[in-house]
Amino acid sequence: MNTSEVLLDGLAFPECPRLHEGRLWFSDVYAGEVLCLDPGTGSAEVVARVDGHPAGLGFLPDGRLLIAAGVPRKVLRRESDGRLVEHADLSHVATWHLNDMFVDTHGRAYVGNYGDASAPPDPVRPAALALVEPDGSVRVAAEGLEFANGIVATGDGRTMIVAETRARPGRLTRFTVADDGSLTDRRTLVEFGSTVFPDGIAIDSEDGVWVASPFDGRVLRVSASGTITDEVAVANPYAVAVDGDDLLVCTSSDWKPEIALRERTGAIVRVRRSGRG
Repeated sequence: MNTSEVLLDGLAFPECPRLHEGRLWFSDVYAGEVLCLDPGTGSAEVVARVDGHPAGLGFLPDGRLLIAAGVPRKVLRRESDGRLVEHADLSHVATWHLNDMFVDTHGRAYVGNYGDASAPPDPVRPAALALVEPDGSVRVAAEGLEFANGIVATGDGRTMIVAETRARPGRLTRFTVADDGSLTDRRTLVEFGSTVFPDGIAIDSEDGVWVASPFDGRVLRVSASGTITDEVAVANPYAVAVDGDDLLVCTSSDWKPEIALRERTGAIVRVRRSGRG
């Protein structure tokens, strides 16, 4: 049987976790904070405060942190002294708030956005996935994504996988990554049942993709061939990171900002999978 423990609670809406140098970095979106958590001790610190909903995170090759600032539609860069500076302005590409982000080993950032202000069950406006070069220049990487959410790349960096949360049915979409970072050969990795709205995703050492499904209380694993191989019960999971044999899951009882801020039920939960370590 899987076992779970709460590493950190009292959060509003934790999202977009990234493991870096043994610590978990994540955004508490509605609180306007980026935090860094030591999974071994449970100690956490606020490393940045962002007006306008911090979302996706990633790291440049030199270790500096990039933060997708949702409402202003900008990517910010945290300098070595802690200052936040503008890295890129995506307002000419993003049609609504920025969402999740993936930064590759070259420092290229791929950033999704909501598309519009609608919420389920209304259909979403398809939107572009942006590519931010290391120098801050911006271009469109892919068009027509239905609420691009979690983004990962396979171990060899040649395939990128994006969760389209509000596609019906929800799906994981994959692209081939060219040498210049361009995305081509769009195809579907997997389509889910009607209860799954794939949100944050993470990838393991076998290129299996772990998918947070918040509205039916599961984290699913999809193999590189598109087969669902595992499912783990977790209440209200919105995003996930893979830490060896453990899953580090961002949870919250509600996604609506006013409720999340008032109730602060958000938490980081560690799940130790049965039969592992």
